[in-house]
Amino acid sequence: MKLSRCPLSLIVLPLLMLSGCRFTTRALPVPKAPSVVQTATADDLVKQLNQRWDALSSMYATVEIQASTLKSKEGVEKDYTTFPGIIMMRKPEMLRVYGRVPVIGTRMFDMVSDGKTFTLYIPSRSIAYKGPNTLNKLSTNTVENMRPGFFFDAMVVRGLSPDDFYSVTADTETVEDTAKKHLYTEPEYVLSITRHNPGSRSDTPVRVITFHRDDLLPYQQDLYDSNGNLETEVYYSNYANFGGGKYPMTVTIKRPLEEFQLILTVDKVVDNMPLTDDQFQIKLPDDTKIQNLE
Repeated sequence: MKLSRCPLSLIVLPLLMLSGCRFTTRALPVPKAPSVVQTATADDLVKQLNQRWDALSSMYATVEIQASTLKSKEGVEKDYTTFPGIIMMRKPEMLRVYGRVPVIGTRMFDMVSDGKTFTLYIPSRSIAYKGPNTLNKLSTNTVENMRPGFFFDAMVVRGLSPDDFYSVTADTETVEDTAKKHLYTEPEYVLSITRHNPGSRSDTPVRVITFHRDDLLPYQQDLYDSNGNLETEVYYSNYANFGGGKYPMTVTIKRPLEEFQLILTVDKVVDNMPLTDDQFQIKLPDDTKIQNLE
């Protein structure tokens, strides 16, 4: 005869009550739920991403950049002075990012890329780094590890490629609002994007995108390299209307392998403005030292 299993609580709780054990009751904080919780399928989320991506041809953004290096093994974090910057993007892969020295306004650095190769120019040192967009060899110099691709991936959540596979799970995160001294829940959808490995039953992770269900906008994006290592973590917050659409006012980019972080505070975004080829070129002075990277 097969006996059915009974939950342990149905056995233990009556015994405690019969034994005369005393108990105390305390109030627990009740998390506040959002007023609106939307429902979407995986196909709905992918369709929305593709529509936003397809509608964008270029972007011009003015930002404030705060950089930090994180030496986890040494337990040291170094924060650098915030400085203004410009980010220009044009499909398919054109990118330019440059920062200015605070107050003075002169160029701190200037970086351009065509999607395959890049140039990073640092005027104060009269040096320019050139190399492939893909980092093939990690350097002890954080600057030499910087590649422009993560800016492109971080500023705009790309649509999916035809060879991408995807699935979605629903989750809820409880967050503490220290200013208002209460907890609130954030119902989420987690969209996992993978690619099949030829001749294998395994998949390689590509991206994981987290959507909040009150507005169905991306609030986190994790990007993986070809070996399945977490390469970039991006956090989006405080969405606002910038002319043509909604964009986050704060973008936090973490690069765990290279141990640095960038926090971008977005001042302005202009969609689909004409950007010419010469706006993605740097004129290097004749005395510039060129250092080629692997």
